[in-house]
Amino acid sequence: MGNNRSIISGIDWWTIGLFLVIALFGWLNIYGSSYSFDQTSIWDFSNRAGKQLVWIATAVVLGTIILMIEEKAYDVLGYVFYGAMILLLIITPIFARDIKGSLSWLTIGPISLQPAEFAKCFTAIAIAKFMGQYGYKVRDLRDLIIPFALIGVPILIIMIAQRETGSALVFLSFLLVFYRQGMTGYVLGWGVASIVLFILVIRFGEVALPIGLGNVGSLVSTLLIHATAIGVSIAKEKDFRSLVIISLGVLACYGIGLLLNIWIQINFNYIGIASLALTAIYLLVQSIKNRKLSYGWIAGFVLFSAVLCQGCDYAFHNILQRHQRVRIEVLLGMKDDPHGAGYNVNQSLIAIGSGQFAGKGFLQGTQTKLKFVPEQDTDFIFCTVGEEWGFIGSAGLLLLYLALILRIIYIAERQRDKFSMIYAYCVAGILLFHVTINIGMVLGLLPVIGIPLPFFSYGGTALFIIMSCMGIMLNISRQTLYNKIKKLEE
Repeated sequence: MGNNRSIISGIDWWTIGLFLVIALFGWLNIYGSSYSFDQTSIWDFSNRAGKQLVWIATAVVLGTIILMIEEKAYDVLGYVFYGAMILLLIITPIFARDIKGSLSWLTIGPISLQPAEFAKCFTAIAIAKFMGQYGYKVRDLRDLIIPFALIGVPILIIMIAQRETGSALVFLSFLLVFYRQGMTGYVLGWGVASIVLFILVIRFGEVALPIGLGNVGSLVSTLLIHATAIGVSIAKEKDFRSLVIISLGVLACYGIGLLLNIWIQINFNYIGIASLALTAIYLLVQSIKNRKLSYGWIAGFVLFSAVLCQGCDYAFHNILQRHQRVRIEVLLGMKDDPHGAGYNVNQSLIAIGSGQFAGKGFLQGTQTKLKFVPEQDTDFIFCTVGEEWGFIGSAGLLLLYLALILRIIYIAERQRDKFSMIYAYCVAGILLFHVTINIGMVLGLLPVIGIPLPFFSYGGTALFIIMSCMGIMLNISRQTLYNKIKKLEE
């Protein structure tokens, strides 16, 4: 009786309640999106709504079992779980079937599993174990590199070997933990710069400039990198001298290039690389001379951006799959493919827009009932919410997700040990990333990369994994709440 009481007393019922509300709302929308006139019963376990209800119940049972496991087991066996999962990720492409260019699914009889989903949970445990150790400092180079490696290894395996971009990108959500632990904002700046530079290089890389100046993408990217380096130098160190020196260096490089171009043909992409190299060297000298790490970070950004600009084109054409390239090209306006790669998003926008403020009503949606939107009960289920429940239902769902994420952050902040806190932040990051990317792609703001809406989209694997993550979080955090309750009772 005492043990049962300790488990029950330590559970955060607000988190469980929010999960159940979202999952049951998702179940209703799965029924609505998969509804057909010859199969009308919501309790028919042969259709998707019935199967999803079974999976929700199974997820609850799974979460209960996880709560019964000694919470210290996750800390002790963290690296073992992670190593086993990395091995499973490596061997998955050997046995996986090719599904739309992806080698990420293992089929065992009637069951299909995606090991990349399991990897999220175990990577979070490994990160929490390493960053939760005594004396960890996020600003130390070793303490920063190892967690980055823990994240980077599964990303590379999933992207290159399994050819699954969506699942790989979810691992970037763990960066939320680094900022909670005090990581400098330079890394976030690098991330934003990477996206901007990628868009510039891919979108405008084939737009030629006059008099042999290369292409718009390369030139604008180079100038933007220099401008960023100058701006950060002024903001951090009030160094207006760098403005003059870097600007003169850029003008000198391109001026010499233009003069040489009179007699021989010059590739101005190389001129841009040369100017960036000189800027990086100058900043490194400033860092050593003045003993200021900020200059070193700026130099690192310049070098990182230069490599990124040169590697974007190769990665786009040689690493990404054809359907992934087409989706990005459609998103960036490079191609117009309303009946191909852009069809899902176009139909989704029509469905969401037709719902207006209050929606058409449950089971009254025309776009979804007539199956105009592909994957409308999985990756594009948010369009069903928009059509049948309107702006009110869509906003309500987003508020539920916001409440759940904020509740998890609240749980994280009240933990006494770093392992529990860091793991909770990892779970919050996974949920935030899933929700943001899924709704972003449904609204046409982000490329379609096949990420489900947590607890909402049809499917068992993603539901079980995220539920497992939350179950582990509630397990390792329940002791804090239980001790508080016990103290009050005494």
